[in-house]
Amino acid sequence: HAAVCGGSVRLLESYRGRDKVIRTICYGSQLVGGALSRGAELNSSSSQQFGKSLLLFSAQLSHCRTVLRLFDDLSMLAYSHSYGLGSGEEDAGVRWISVLSNVADQLYYPCEHIAWAADAELIRVKSDKWWLFSTVLWGTSLMLGILRSLRVLLLLKKKLRKSKRDGQYSSRSQLHRQMQLEILSIFSGMADLSNAIHWMPPGFLWAGRFPSWLVGLLGTISSLIGLIQMNVTSTGGDSSQ
Repeated sequence: HAAVCGGSVRLLESYRGRDKVIRTICYGSQLVGGALSRGAELNSSSSQQFGKSLLLFSAQLSHCRTVLRLFDDLSMLAYSHSYGLGSGEEDAGVRWISVLSNVADQLYYPCEHIAWAADAELIRVKSDKWWLFSTVLWGTSLMLGILRSLRVLLLLKKKLRKSKRDGQYSSRSQLHRQMQLEILSIFSGMADLSNAIHWMPPGFLWAGRFPSWLVGLLGTISSLIGLIQMNVTSTGGDSSQ
């Protein structure tokens, strides 16, 4: 019990950890609230009201995360600068996918900031196109992330086959762990990408067709995977919306 509490405190004390917890609660509330609202005809009035309250709570947490991301530009810039053109990467495909992903992430933040400022009436511009730009950039980053994980997974499989041929049994467990993390990243990216497409303008694939509970479900799955990956990484294994 003490270990669980200690781990939770350490998670909440870090910015990234707190953001992942808020994200999980945000989408979890949307999942439950959307499910209760969807079955409104079968629920009591108190259940309906609770569902609406959860959806409002989820919206507030989402707004909270948007405000907190106002301060992410410099950290993203520092990461992009340290990665550079990825000279430390062994594979050229992974390197250039990562560079493009960093560019999309870097451009995402100012677009979202402008959209937020427009909604808050701090600047006199229409927010719609800026929300669209930020969603497109987020979706682009997610697609690149999925491609990167697929490429890394392919490279890890080659390393695993080589280790079997060479009889290097000691490295197999680490390779298997890395492959599991990449598979989780693919599932997480696909869940988020599904939601990103849902938030695109109507007429684009399944844009606008997801009910609230499905958006919450996909976001919850992605958020839980993020928490698992953070836990695995912090115990020795091995970012927006």
